[in-house]
Amino acid sequence: MNLLINLLQISSVTSILTNTVLLAFIPIILLVCLMGIFKLSGDKSAVLTLIITVIISFFFFDFSMHDIGVTFYYGVMKAFFPILLIVIMALFSYNILVHTQYMEVIKEQFVSISSDRSIQVLLLTWGFGGLLEGMAGFGTAVAIPAVILIGLGFSPIFSSVVSLIANSVSTAFGSVGIPVIVLAEQVHIEDIQTLSSQVIIQLSPLMFIIPFILLCLTEFQLKRLPRYILISLLVGGVSLVCQFLAAKFMGAETPAILGSIASIITIILYAKITEKNKKSEIRKNKGIETLKAWSVYGIILILIIVTSPILPLESILSPLCATTFTFNIEANPKSINIYWLTDTAVILFLGSIIGALIQGAKWKDLVKLLGRVIVSLQKTIITVCSLIVLSSIMDISGMIGVIGITLAQVTGSLYPLFAPTVGCLGTFLTGSDTSSNILFGSLQTSVAQATGADPSWLAAANTVGATGGKIISPQSIAVASSACSLQGQEGAIMKKAMPFALLYILIVGIMVYTIPLIFTI
Repeated sequence: MNLLINLLQISSVTSILTNTVLLAFIPIILLVCLMGIFKLSGDKSAVLTLIITVIISFFFFDFSMHDIGVTFYYGVMKAFFPILLIVIMALFSYNILVHTQYMEVIKEQFVSISSDRSIQVLLLTWGFGGLLEGMAGFGTAVAIPAVILIGLGFSPIFSSVVSLIANSVSTAFGSVGIPVIVLAEQVHIEDIQTLSSQVIIQLSPLMFIIPFILLCLTEFQLKRLPRYILISLLVGGVSLVCQFLAAKFMGAETPAILGSIASIITIILYAKITEKNKKSEIRKNKGIETLKAWSVYGIILILIIVTSPILPLESILSPLCATTFTFNIEANPKSINIYWLTDTAVILFLGSIIGALIQGAKWKDLVKLLGRVIVSLQKTIITVCSLIVLSSIMDISGMIGVIGITLAQVTGSLYPLFAPTVGCLGTFLTGSDTSSNILFGSLQTSVAQATGADPSWLAAANTVGATGGKIISPQSIAVASSACSLQGQEGAIMKKAMPFALLYILIVGIMVYTIPLIFTI
């Protein structure tokens, strides 16, 4: 009789745990189905999924209505600072160039570098986009390259997809290495150079594969494949060497920046060497006209470099003008810190305004232009706010933790093969490599200690998997759709990007699983 009671109790606990896991997965499945299968717009999909998430967290995860309300406010604030403000300012900077007609000069500059459209795409997304990610992050590397591509005559859907695919590898060390730095803090790893090097090793095949994919997506022809392979080997090789050396000897701050700069130089040199005999009919712009055309993005880049953690000015300016918002949710207070003098959105705004004035724009026109940009992003604002609130509720209520632990338990000894998937899931839900590392970094090292694996290696696998999740993160897709005026077509973008994200995660999973079996890392 006692045995029967014990069996019933075990069965009851198992049933509860199973139901909890299934409930935790519902928001993810629902969001993908609404956007990818039923083709609902991003704002409608996000709002519906948010409502279901609130219901599940309240009735099944003991998340009180008070905490849900505070989390809602916290999520909206986190959505605006910095994601939405950066999207608004990135689109504002592009519209300034269109308004002043200097976008035509920029187009000619890119065409003068190379008339090959595949080279233009690689230079903008992998090179320039990677540099923006390394310096600023938070959507700039998707929004700015995408809108410039549209200005060059590429279709909005194509511009969105290639910008999302390119904004993957570099996000591991985006925003001057913040994801890896935060990961090291979360899992108490002091040797950040080794951790950074392991990230590069796991990402190494993708430094060749992603440029090749970008080239093929632009203009696929069998006769061009040898040329694409050569370019990918050159760009990927240079990027890999620069990033590995930077990671090994300098740490997490500079790999994406130095790798992108090296890639830009390599792409330009390749184009100049291979196309030196081709006659160009492009009008030669005067030096002053070229400087004016690039003043917006040039000033933005200078301000980003000057206020980045690489230079001491950042630590001096940040405390001078700062605002902190604190949110008491359960027993786990959350805070949002805004450092106005070094904030990326503020830098984008200042660079855009200064550049616009140099280009001859009037204040009255700039105010109207900014107003039109904000109005055009109404659906994006709803989408991103809903997604951030959704992910915050799932995180704080414990839903994401349940998902991560379940994946670790189900995969068993094959866990290293699936470790990047956990990181990918974190980015899919939160839209941030850094947030994914905060959510699942400790889980990865706990599994490593339990299985005898290298904790640093599996911690690296989390951030590497998170870079793949950026390709299909609903928040990243919302940024791309807003930049390319494709609000309502988020499902179509996700559908086109999904196969590349799956391939990405498969490759890094194989790397994480097989490398320790062959070498001692």
